[in-house]
Amino acid sequence: MKALLALIIATALATLAGCNTVEGVGRDVKATGQAVEKAADENKPK
Repeated sequence: MKALLALIIATALATLAGCNTVEGVGRDVKATGQAVEKAADENKPK
């Protein structure tokens, strides 16, 4: 779980670093939120 979270954060930082516009940052933040939500859903206790 920690490795997955670290990967998501690293990907988000790399994506934000390569983004040139405010619109692009918005898309990046949205995608990061969706990835975190998906990871949380996948690791939810059953």
